[in-house]
Amino acid sequence: MGFPEIDSAVFFGSITMVTWGIWVVLGNAASESIDPRTAAAISYLVAGPLALGYILVSDASLAVTAKGGLLAAVAGLFTGIGLISMYVGLSDGSTTVVSTLGAMYFVVAALIGMVILGDEVTITRFAGIAFAIIGVVLVSQ
Repeated sequence: MGFPEIDSAVFFGSITMVTWGIWVVLGNAASESIDPRTAAAISYLVAGPLALGYILVSDASLAVTAKGGLLAAVAGLFTGIGLISMYVGLSDGSTTVVSTLGAMYFVVAALIGMVILGDEVTITRFAGIAFAIIGVVLVSQ
């Protein structure tokens, strides 16, 4: 009996879920031990070389277009703002509330996709967003 084949999106999405969950808990502990802005900077100082190392050992293309580079840089800007915001939030608030609200980024992305990028708006997607918001309200109580 062999192992079932796992979709790569599910596989890597699951790794993301677990590692980011651990990241938030450790980030909370770090923010209680040192200034949260310093903790955020240290996190990125470790993550940056890891990402660069992965590029070097994988078959990633090193070709960068102006548009792609700019979009990646702006994405990094928003990532940095979110990272610092999370660490500062963790230093003042509950891990449950900060992590649950932060995890709602997918709702923001879905809304941008539907409103700006022209993704199809369906009852199912609307219901999913509504249930996600209800879930956040319940978890953060």
